[in-house]
Amino acid sequence: MMSMEERYLKLEETIRSYNPGANFAQIRAAYEFAAAAHEGQKRKDGSPFVSHPLAVAQIVAEELHLDSESIMAALLHDTIEDTTATHEEVAGMFSPTVADLVEGVSKLTRVQFTSKAQEQMENLRKMLMAMSKDIRVILVKISDRLHNMRTMEYQTPAKQKQKSFETMEIYAPIAHRLGMQRMKWELEDLSLKYLDPVGYEEIIHGLEAKSIEYEAFMQHIDEQIMERVQAAGIKDAVVYGRLKHPYSIYRKMYAQQKTLNEVFDLIAFRVIVDSVADCYNVLGIVHDLYKPILGRFKDYIGTPKPNMYQSLHTTVMGQSGIPFEVQIRTREMHEIAEYGIAAHWKYKQNGRGAGDESNYEWVRRLLENQEGADAEDFIHSLKVDMFADEVFVFTPMGDVINLPAGATPIDYAYTIHSAVGNHMVGAKVNGRIVQYDYQLRNGDVVEVLTSQSARGPSRDWIKIAKSSEARSKIRQWFKRERRDENIAAGRASFESELKRSGVTIKELTADENLPAMLKKLSYNNLDDMYAAIGYGGVTALKVVGRLREDILRIIARRQAENAPAAETAKPVQPAPKPVQPIRSKAVQGIIVEGMSNCLVKFAKCCTPVPGDEVVGFTTRGYGVSVHRTDCPNAAPERRTKETEGRWLKVSWAEDLQEGYSTVLQVTAKDRMGLIVDVSTILSSTKTRVSNLHARSTPDGFALIEIGLEVTDHKQLQTVIHRLQQISGVMRVTRPAG
Repeated sequence: MMSMEERYLKLEETIRSYNPGANFAQIRAAYEFAAAAHEGQKRKDGSPFVSHPLAVAQIVAEELHLDSESIMAALLHDTIEDTTATHEEVAGMFSPTVADLVEGVSKLTRVQFTSKAQEQMENLRKMLMAMSKDIRVILVKISDRLHNMRTMEYQTPAKQKQKSFETMEIYAPIAHRLGMQRMKWELEDLSLKYLDPVGYEEIIHGLEAKSIEYEAFMQHIDEQIMERVQAAGIKDAVVYGRLKHPYSIYRKMYAQQKTLNEVFDLIAFRVIVDSVADCYNVLGIVHDLYKPILGRFKDYIGTPKPNMYQSLHTTVMGQSGIPFEVQIRTREMHEIAEYGIAAHWKYKQNGRGAGDESNYEWVRRLLENQEGADAEDFIHSLKVDMFADEVFVFTPMGDVINLPAGATPIDYAYTIHSAVGNHMVGAKVNGRIVQYDYQLRNGDVVEVLTSQSARGPSRDWIKIAKSSEARSKIRQWFKRERRDENIAAGRASFESELKRSGVTIKELTADENLPAMLKKLSYNNLDDMYAAIGYGGVTALKVVGRLREDILRIIARRQAENAPAAETAKPVQPAPKPVQPIRSKAVQGIIVEGMSNCLVKFAKCCTPVPGDEVVGFTTRGYGVSVHRTDCPNAAPERRTKETEGRWLKVSWAEDLQEGYSTVLQVTAKDRMGLIVDVSTILSSTKTRVSNLHARSTPDGFALIEIGLEVTDHKQLQTVIHRLQQISGVMRVTRPAG
């Protein structure tokens, strides 16, 4: 095993091979600073911690060929986060730029967050903010994540799954968006190894068997193409074939419900030439040699992807009846395809060459659009704007605009300019008038019809728009143009939601409660909060949810104040007149006999839904808890004398809510495709899923827990029945107790 000094000397040798003018004295100083700062720290495999930053710096140098500052940042990237070193200390010893790069890569470890989603949001927001100023932050961060994934076998199974899921959701798509295909593929394959180890091993073993089977075939195709290319006078061409990487095959198997033997286009060939003209000449040769498959040709040279990827893709059928893909590109295109932004970043080669920051304006736009967003909305928008499949449309002038898949003319209009969207009165696609909710397709020519007398966007547009940029600009218009109207609408919505919780707006906004409430919600005054609800910046339901502790405290205080008064109250008349029974008012779809406007919550142990037989239990300070009658916690034999009087008769009202949360547990034989089948059933039954957890047992079974929202017992039974029909499913139950 190499010593740390030997690894460092190897790093220097790698840097010298592509950048002999690098600042080796400062790089050595950065290594020694990191080694001293991490002294005594160990990795999970028992090696000195400094081996990790050394490995990250090696990736940054060997695979990305970055500059001296990037190498130093890679060596120092954990010092601010995991040691006593500070930003000021790093800036003083090296440079403010290096310190900013290290700070950008570091996590917010010293801040307490209210939830995991909030922590993830802040880390991502910070990283993207730094990335929008200097793209090298994300290049170092992706290298850091790549080395962590390469050494993931030393982590616990829970940590492996968590980090692999995060890599698949966040870092692999960012690498794709930056055009770094080689790293993207490795990140995906390593993540798959831990997310579905059975499926991964099946594909790996299958590919090993097929590589022997296809070796002669690939050599034959390679020789055929090379012979014809040389005969056509195209010099210095490179031709090679490869089997596709495991995750791309895995996705195809899941999407098309196929086994590995049923996936035919496992092979891809690359032809790398000197010029664009040679690319098109080779395309003609390939189509002359083999039969092209209709609809499988893509020209990314004429229309490059937003991440600068350029290549010709065609799928053809060989003489043996085996289809394969051929990618044709120049050497420069190949370097960009493999390394993306790192291939021609302005700091490469000591700052020589033009930068391409304009291609990454989307990072800055994304952050601007998410200003003030909460964790849930930020993560959702990040996935939609950054990681979703894209659609490419044309302006009437022929410019290419990229939008998230499913985008509408509204998204297109606001991408052009806010004023275009705000004055839109209609849209044409390919010369024909279309509806606002028309889903744009690749190649559509879109024209926005505007009028200066337009009344502005409709609130419905927020629901129709797919991109957060469009939704943000629509909200800004309502926020700016109709503040008084927003305040009135927001107050009405908030008051309505509060009533369902059993508290009046007067109680909640009393002088003793108001300052703490506004501080918790981060608003200066009530009007700002009402306006935010009115223009759609936040929902009344979310605001009330954040104030849950305050609401419960008010209810508890009210009950405590009323209790002594009730005990000492004397009847005014000796013979009171009989009164009509008060009709209890429904709260959250539940009528509590003899009580009105009390706080109602559904027991988490049995998660009842409309149609279930239910019973209520008066909790201390938290209102009435509603259980299913078959819940062990509500069983008559478990009731004590002390609690007997606290059990209440409750029933479902007619004016029910839209959705009720409940939980299902699925037990099945473990197999590939099981989660996809479950997801398909949930989607086809239009069931809203709040969470899904799955785990495999050592004896070959899968246990899946699904949190979902349904309207009633009937819908729930339909979902259960459909899940029971899935191959391998043995039992679908509702937990209780």
